[in-house]
Amino acid sequence: MQLSEFLSPDRVLAGVKASGKKQILQFLTEHAAAHTQLDAHDLMHTLLEREKLGSTGVGHGVAIPHGKNEALEELIGFFALLERPVPFDAIDQEPVDMVFLLLAPTTAGAQHLKALATISRLMRDDNIVAKIRNANHADAIYALLTDPDITS
Repeated sequence: MQLSEFLSPDRVLAGVKASGKKQILQFLTEHAAAHTQLDAHDLMHTLLEREKLGSTGVGHGVAIPHGKNEALEELIGFFALLERPVPFDAIDQEPVDMVFLLLAPTTAGAQHLKALATISRLMRDDNIVAKIRNANHADAIYALLTDPDITS
């Protein structure tokens, strides 16, 4: 699965300011609501319920919050590179500066898991992560995230 299947340039953000986990989740759910016409409060509730099961801060400065919503018809992703790392209750207790939000329809069982695996695999590549952190613009980040030579 390629990230370009559920990520578009207008859903990649660079230099996002946030002070903590809840603020970045709120920012991303508002952004997602604007793109999907779904209710930001409902999306936030979905993410917070998932976070209760365990932090989606996967370590090394990366978080992959995700959830399912019955009103969605397809997978949709949002990526934010934060201006400064923020506390996120990550498994390694390190702050997070890259957040990849994934929202899926409730019926997207295997597809949701494949998308999470693709994101996770990419975010474990130290070379790609370093390039993303050094990128100055959202367009450059999108190009890195969706480069088939890098992400296949």
